[in-house]
Order: sequence, then C-alpha cells, then structure tokens
Amino acid sequence: MNTLQFIIADDHPLFRTALKATLAQHYVQCDVIEVESITELQTVLSTNANSDLILLDLHMPDAQGFSGLIHLQAHYAEIPVLVISGSETPEVMCRAIDHGAAGFLPKSSQAKVISGAIDAVLSGARWLPEGIQYQAGQDSNEQKMATVIASLTPQQFRVATLLVQGLLNKQIAYELNVTEATIKAHVTEIFRKLNVHSRTQAALAFGQLDVSPPDLP
Repeated sequence: MNTLQFIIADDHPLFRTALKATLAQHYVQCDVIEVESITELQTVLSTNANSDLILLDLHMPDAQGFSGLIHLQAHYAEIPVLVISGSETPEVMCRAIDHGAAGFLPKSSQAKVISGAIDAVLSGARWLPEGIQYQAGQDSNEQKMATVIASLTPQQFRVATLLVQGLLNKQIAYELNVTEATIKAHVTEIFRKLNVHSRTQAALAFGQLDVSPPDLP
C-alpha cells in the first residue's frame, strides 16, 4: 500500500492537531505536513508537488477569501483541494466548488464524515455535505477577478496579499527580503493585471473574493 501524503493548511494549531489525529486513525500509512499560511504552503509545495490532498482553511492570515484556493488551482491543479471551513453556508460551499475545490467540509463535521469526504475526493469524486446540492452561480466580476489571481506568479501573489493588507513597498521589501525596486516592479505588474491604479482599488478588487468569517458561538 502506498503512503498517502496530506497537507493541512490552517492557522489554528488545535484544529490541525485534531485533523491530523483523524487522518492517522483512518489511514494507517500516511504522512501529514502542517502549515499555517499560504506562504508556508507555497514553500512546502515547491518540494512536495506530488502530495495527494490539500486540506485548506478559507480564513488564512495571508490570503483573502478564495484567493488562496484560486492560486493553488492555478499552480498545482493536479493536487485536489478539500476546503475545510467554519463558514458553512451553501453559497460559500458552491463558490468553493466554482473556484476549483474538490469538496467542502464543514469544520463542525464528525470524524466519520471527515474520513468519508477525504475518501470520496481521493477517488476523484466531488464531495459536499449531505443535503447540499451544488449550483453554479459565480458572479461575473468575481470570475474575472479569479482569472487575474490565477495569472499572478507566486511572488506577485505574495506581494499582492501584503499590499491589500496595507503594507508599504518598503515594508513588503523587508518582509520578502528583496529590494524596494523589485517590489515596485511587482506592484506595477499587479496593478496592470488588476486594471487598477491604486492600492485602494486593488484591495476592493481582492475583496470580491472575500468570505464572511464564521459566526462565533
């Protein structure tokens, strides 16, 4: 039996630990890599492009809404992505499928449901919770924005996410350990692809891919 390799991308350590335990219990032979950001996920995928499944939280600290999912689909389309999120409305689930997810698993799911969803996705099927019927209905503006996100290189994507968070070129250059001139060149290209002329417009454009955070208990 081949050893399966899973990547859990979630910024909550307790959830990662619980999910890893579920995977270890259901799959005797599996390796699990944990990451807490899209940036870390990019680094891991650069040397683990043959992973069997990515389990992705929608609310990552360095991505906005579906932007992380779209970016993954553009650069690692051969790896299925199962979105696991506390934002459990049918609309969000269908939007996830529209943007390339192989399935959507609510974070409130029991271990048996989690393993069943993973089995389905690994077999090539699309999985949604019982009672949820997929309906295509992607907004045209959101679809155009998704196409732009898909066209960004990994470095441009990283710069764009920092830019919409409000960081200045100098701060982004420090964060990425590159020159400010390099960041300026990236920003110019990002603005061109987004067809915007300011950071505010760029943030509004990315906002089209946003997802409302889950309701707190």
